[in-house]
Amino acid sequence: MHDVIIIGAGPAGLSAALWCDELGLDTLVLEQNERTGGQLHSIYGAIENYPGVRAANGREFFNRFSVNVSEADFDLWTNVEIASLNLNARTIRLRSGEELQSITIIIATGVRRRQLGIPGEMEFMDRGIIESANRDRGEFAGRDVCVVGGGDAAVENALLLAEACPTVTLVHRRKALKARPNFVQQLQGQHCITVFPESVVTKILGGKQVEAVEILRRDALKPFQMAVQGVVIRIGVEPATELFREQLKLDQEGYVIVTSQHETNLTNVFAIGDVSNPLAPTISGAAGAGATAAKVIASRLGGRR
Repeated sequence: MHDVIIIGAGPAGLSAALWCDELGLDTLVLEQNERTGGQLHSIYGAIENYPGVRAANGREFFNRFSVNVSEADFDLWTNVEIASLNLNARTIRLRSGEELQSITIIIATGVRRRQLGIPGEMEFMDRGIIESANRDRGEFAGRDVCVVGGGDAAVENALLLAEACPTVTLVHRRKALKARPNFVQQLQGQHCITVFPESVVTKILGGKQVEAVEILRRDALKPFQMAVQGVVIRIGVEPATELFREQLKLDQEGYVIVTSQHETNLTNVFAIGDVSNPLAPTISGAAGAGATAAKVIASRLGGRR
């Protein structure tokens, strides 16, 4: 019987684990991936807005963060797959067959990038689907590319690719871009960027590598093909809550609904970080939520403060 089981080892989960350790709570962290850090490994730009820390990218930030983790005294299991769980009873059964129980559970499963769900999307992963313009624009220099999405991430990727690519096509389904005004203003000065509003990419085509995308405009009867050698997909994120959908109250987008103390609709079950914060998913917010949940749990269990 653990005091706390934390599901997820991103910034929120690890922050909670550090605080739980500091507060004298017996803590186990479960992470489905081989490495910890969560979305930090998908941040390729500079991190300059975390108080007291500057980092060239998410990996550098995580390396600093992990020093504290390595010195803490809590159990951390990676490559763990949860088969089922009963949040009311706070029991977890792993694919390995092991049964776990805890007084409290903290959910910190984060978010993942939303997918288009179109033909070719999975087939061309690592064969023309661009993970990050910040990281990969040198590799795609001199090639024509397509960016799908209309928010900050999509427009920022289009602007970065425009520094190295002869043509960048930005496809988004709304009439107007959702990106912040300064990003949209920068687009206007980029002659190599073409914007297709009220349009969707319906297929990614190619042989060994991406060779084209199929685009359907709202005012057209049929789609047309455009030759490209790279595709960036930035259509937002979705919360990783499929394990909890039948047990927790979620909002319309699938995010966990929590109180100001990060407690869910179930007593002694908490949710922290991006999985419960659609409005302000930040590293600092995740770390703060982890601290708050740990302090609340410690006060209930009588741990030292």
